[in-house]
Amino acid sequence: MTSVQALAEALIARPSVTPDDSGCLELISERLRQIGFRLERFDSAGVSNLWARRGTAAPLLCFAGHTDVVPTGPLDQWHSDPFKPVVKDGLLYGRGATDMKSSLAAFVVAIERFVATTPEHKGSIALMLTSDEEGDATDGTVRVVEALKARNEKLDYCIVGEPSCVDTLGDTIKNGRRGSLSAKLIVKGIQGHVAYPEKVRNPIHLAAAALAELVAEKWDDGNEYFPPTSFQMSNIHAGTGANNVVPGSMEVVFNFRFSTASTAEGLQSRVHAILDRHGLEYEIRWMLGGKPFLTPHGKLVDLLSVVIAETTGITPQVSTTGGTSDGRFIVDICSELVEFGPVNASLHKIDEHIAVADLEPLTKIYAGALKRLLA
Repeated sequence: MTSVQALAEALIARPSVTPDDSGCLELISERLRQIGFRLERFDSAGVSNLWARRGTAAPLLCFAGHTDVVPTGPLDQWHSDPFKPVVKDGLLYGRGATDMKSSLAAFVVAIERFVATTPEHKGSIALMLTSDEEGDATDGTVRVVEALKARNEKLDYCIVGEPSCVDTLGDTIKNGRRGSLSAKLIVKGIQGHVAYPEKVRNPIHLAAAALAELVAEKWDDGNEYFPPTSFQMSNIHAGTGANNVVPGSMEVVFNFRFSTASTAEGLQSRVHAILDRHGLEYEIRWMLGGKPFLTPHGKLVDLLSVVIAETTGITPQVSTTGGTSDGRFIVDICSELVEFGPVNASLHKIDEHIAVADLEPLTKIYAGALKRLLA
């Protein structure tokens, strides 16, 4: 068993269902302490957060990730205990094998190997880890970023270990993510009997044309890195439970996944303009889940692409697909940020797993980035 597999299995064996860290950070901290890292905890509201740094000079390369995992789902549907790592047919099974304890193990082992061969390396190495990525994400990475920002501590480069690859290790780097803007819209009317339409104001009828316009609207054209902004309604609810009553209000929940071609403020303004143009009486509550972020082709993207190609023989696609990640917080203090990690096919699924054969190449890729940036 390789050192990276041993550490991945040790982490998987800790049942760190969000926001419980279950001792993962202590295990990692002890390894880092032995190779000269200065450790700080920024725990908040039951969430465990670690900032570990070796060195004080620039440039600063940070590896970022999370120790928490999603719930297992029905245990009787797993082929083995999700918190007892098992290798079968070349696959390492366990909750967190893909997302993202294998990446954490590869981070640590890559750093240990680099420090062993290059103890007087340039710049600084850091790890930013949390137990609150899979949950609300309100007391995790964001708290560490706030603390670093308060003392003007910035990152030059950041690699987030999210499972980015689609079919084969090395096929995809994420150099950005779309923003997420949600809203709950309440359209007001006047309730009454369906037999007396002159005495009611049906909010469903009133809103229909406005909702159709929102669906048909072209919000932007996207850009080189992002597809056009997407508007999707996820829920519409109205009614009193009786089929002879016009409801007094209707609730609509919708979401924008938006690119850097739009802003949250601009999208909100345009929605209000459409609703107002249709003369609706309404209330709307906006929730910004995260702004879009983008690291264009530059030193980190290009360097990591070269390292991946040298290690795997694959030239990665540079992509911004997928949902949100903690990268949305880190970009506030980081010049260049990418996500790279294992194949995501079993992400959050029953029998989550990673190919054992991918563990060592993943470690070599992270070590290669360290060597090219800090050796």
